[in-house]
Amino acid sequence: MKSGMGDIVMDRYAVIGNPIKQSMSPVIHRAFARETNQNLEYDKLFAEVDGFKPVVDAFFAAGAKGLNVTAPFKLDAFAYADSLTERARTAGAVNTLALQDDGRLLGDNTDGPGLVSDIRDRLGWRIEGQRVLVLGAGGATRGTLLPLLNECPALLHIANRTASKAVQLAEDFAAYGDLSASGLDKIPQAFDLVINASAAGLSGERPQIDPSVMGTGSCAYDMVYGAEPTAFLRWAEPLSASTADGLGMLVGQAAEAFYLWRGVRPSVEPVLSMLREALRNKVEAAAR
Repeated sequence: MKSGMGDIVMDRYAVIGNPIKQSMSPVIHRAFARETNQNLEYDKLFAEVDGFKPVVDAFFAAGAKGLNVTAPFKLDAFAYADSLTERARTAGAVNTLALQDDGRLLGDNTDGPGLVSDIRDRLGWRIEGQRVLVLGAGGATRGTLLPLLNECPALLHIANRTASKAVQLAEDFAAYGDLSASGLDKIPQAFDLVINASAAGLSGERPQIDPSVMGTGSCAYDMVYGAEPTAFLRWAEPLSASTADGLGMLVGQAAEAFYLWRGVRPSVEPVLSMLREALRNKVEAAAR
């Protein structure tokens, strides 16, 4: 489509959700585009809870190239896609749609790669050969299990308040690696890396686990992020753990989507620094 910049044609992308005003995806992808000299437009799309398909139909009919998908539409996008990557299929959810050369839409899930790249590449924490504990057995966990297992941890244990959900998830992924599962009160040993993917973090709480699950020199990662440390990270810090929140995962999964669309992998760190500063400024402004 014409962008108003002479005759330059701008490929069109967007993020769809409900609500959508809070999304930082346009800021992230526009920064990626500037860095990599890609000509594209990136906007926000709102859809009613039962209105995903008509909005997306119209978006791609107008010549769009790709779409990010946020809550509550990841299952809708899973059903909408013409084909799926393995990580999307195992996750049971799609957060990225990419138009292929044959006109078909590929559904992908970049959450897991975003998590792994943030932990392994940006933070420099090891996953391979490590004892990994994932807290929670919902969609956030399901979306990251295959990429984590592909890193070949020594073991991967899922713990959830309702133990049966963790056990079922471990059974679902048994073909991809060795997993174990339990309730939060039956976690079997100390771990090198503990990832909080539980719903507790969304409400400012933390999973109720014993401090003994944190091994010596362990790392604690919370998928939730904010201007201040989360409840889980505040709990882990006195246990001498290295800590990080999920802002890097947010930027990392966006970078993976950008690469899927454009074939260019953008730098994560400059955008992450920009978002971190914006969060700090927001808190400071609210305190004035």
